Amino acid sequence: MSRLLLLDGHSLAYRAFFALPAENFSTVTGQHTNAVYGFTSMLINMLRDEQPTHVVVAFDKSRQTFRTEQYSEYKAGRARTPDEFSGQLPLVKEVLDALRITHVELEGYEADDIIATIATDADAQGAEVLICSGDRDTFQLVSDNVTILYPVRGVSEVWRMGPSQVEEKYGVPPTRYSDLAAMVGETSDNLPGVPGVGPKTAAKWITQFGDLEGIVAGVDQIKGKAGDSLREHLDQVLRNRRLNQLVKDAPVGVGLADLERHQWAREEVHEVFDRLEFRVLRDRLFAEVEASEPEAESGFEVDGSVLEPAQVPDWVAEHLPAGERAALSVTGTWTRGTGDATGLAIASPDGSAVWVDLTTLTPEGETSVGSWLEDPARLKAMHDAKGPIEALTARGFTLAGLTSDTQLAAYLVKPDQRTYHLDDLVLRHLKRELSATSSADGQGMLDFGGDADEKAAQQEMVRATAVRDLADVLDEQVAATGGAELLAEVELPLVDVLARMERTGIAVDVTGLDELEKDFAAKVAAAQQDAWDAIGGDKINLGSPKQLQEVLFGTLGMPKTKKTKTGYTTDADALNDLFAKTEHPFLEALLRHRDAARLRVTVEGLQKSVADDGRIHTTYLQTIAATGRLSSTEPNLQNVPIRTEEGRRIRELFVVGDGYEALMSADYSQIEMRVMAHLSGDEGLIEAFRTGEDLHKYVGSKV
Repeated sequence: MSRLLLLDGHSLAYRAFFALPAENFSTVTGQHTNAVYGFTSMLINMLRDEQPTHVVVAFDKSRQTFRTEQYSEYKAGRARTPDEFSGQLPLVKEVLDALRITHVELEGYEADDIIATIATDADAQGAEVLICSGDRDTFQLVSDNVTILYPVRGVSEVWRMGPSQVEEKYGVPPTRYSDLAAMVGETSDNLPGVPGVGPKTAAKWITQFGDLEGIVAGVDQIKGKAGDSLREHLDQVLRNRRLNQLVKDAPVGVGLADLERHQWAREEVHEVFDRLEFRVLRDRLFAEVEASEPEAESGFEVDGSVLEPAQVPDWVAEHLPAGERAALSVTGTWTRGTGDATGLAIASPDGSAVWVDLTTLTPEGETSVGSWLEDPARLKAMHDAKGPIEALTARGFTLAGLTSDTQLAAYLVKPDQRTYHLDDLVLRHLKRELSATSSADGQGMLDFGGDADEKAAQQEMVRATAVRDLADVLDEQVAATGGAELLAEVELPLVDVLARMERTGIAVDVTGLDELEKDFAAKVAAAQQDAWDAIGGDKINLGSPKQLQEVLFGTLGMPKTKKTKTGYTTDADALNDLFAKTEHPFLEALLRHRDAARLRVTVEGLQKSVADDGRIHTTYLQTIAATGRLSSTEPNLQNVPIRTEEGRRIRELFVVGDGYEALMSADYSQIEMRVMAHLSGDEGLIEAFRTGEDLHKYVGSKV
């Protein structure tokens, strides 16, 4: 049996726009995405939960329809559609196109008319019909085969409205819902109801007289003020009834047969979701919703074996010649600049693969592996090489001849991706799963049975094989973007530099850190007490937005800030603005408390990161910022403050360690602004850079 899902695209996207805070949903380019994110999330839920065989999404073409021609005030009370929302509708349609889901809009008709037409036709063909819409007019379409999925609580929950649910809620069957709505009115459509007549009264009349036509015929029998009001507004009721009747024969141009679900356009899905920065949503889509065909064509056929220690030298000599590239995958541990390599999977240029246990190597095997690793003429490819390099170094090996790091290569091809996991890259660029598969004749990958260690070796050989194949594909793509020289001369050499920096670490004044933490803790406590004193000693939680809202806008009666889903905002910008307006001592103490608390957290994070050698071994990241900027994590050193006196006190605790002559501190100087100055040729901006003028002040003075 066919199962058709119809969605009111405009209605659902609009709900998502207001349900999800815009400030939390935007791309690095500034594109708002809250509406398209919420819509896409709900679509994924619907596809997962309802398992439709056919799908279509309807949109409003414009506000001008046959209804506005009949009644110029139809929907006239609605506020102007925000530009931030309108700009997202094309993005919603791009998502649908990538998912190969049909979307329809029709001049002169509303989305509900499109839905009514397609639903009626599908119902007549015996299909089960599900309509997801936030417009109650669709309740008139409900039948034994037609169910409305009515969104509540933004876009996170729906009510299933079948015939019994509609009648239970409104007191009339779905076929009479339009009669009830005509008398009660619909504020969102600017269709006023009969004064003094609510849903219960209207339902009672429908039960008594059968339908609106019967009510009109017997209107003189209705007594009391409600009857007088109905007679006075009867023309209005009849007009409402004409307008709320959904069209069931609109020229939509599609039918049930045209709406069958199809295989996704995989590359389009990746491209669109990357551009919108919907990594988590894409993972949900692939994990929770099956495409009509698998995302991957196959896994990897691997001719692999686990080498015995005595076999290693001969295999290395035979399969890893100079001038040809092999790929390797390292197992072990690496973190905070140290670690250990315990195993090595190698995918050779001739197509074979092996697993080598580095902990059981013979002296001859260790020499052969070490000679291969450090030989720059015997080329190598890895994925995310920095950590494994540190582990190999700890084992006593040196790596040279690295001509591809597939993570870095993928980053240069698409620098705006959020992550570069190997399984995702293999799926995207090779259309394969990161798993083993048997060859056509059943040979190839060894059957390792159930041994956990051997299965782990198998998986590492798969990874090495995937890296070998992926590196070849990415070489071509990097060259096509003009990034081959950048990869070879900057990014790959930088991997080894960063690995050595992580191993070395940065010396800190541990005693100074401890003293500074105590100082900031005292300032946090003092600011907290000052804040409490400013409101009469009420010991509220200064970190609770709810309690702050009660004090600021209730107790103190301050001007309201921007309204959010959880109340009036108490973020830093809003509080600074309030303090500028009121100069209230509570706000002064609160802002001081936040500053001191933030600095204390920074210092505590640094304290926890100091290793036994008295140094901080941060992790440097090459593929986080689309602009190419380096960053660091655990701890995040680029966010250690420098503009304030207190921030500089923290910076001063990074010191020159024993055995070193100097500590270099480097920062990026307005990368994007420099690129803008170069591309625009703006003489004033260029001169500002040349003279060292403060760019923030310069740009502000020109606005």
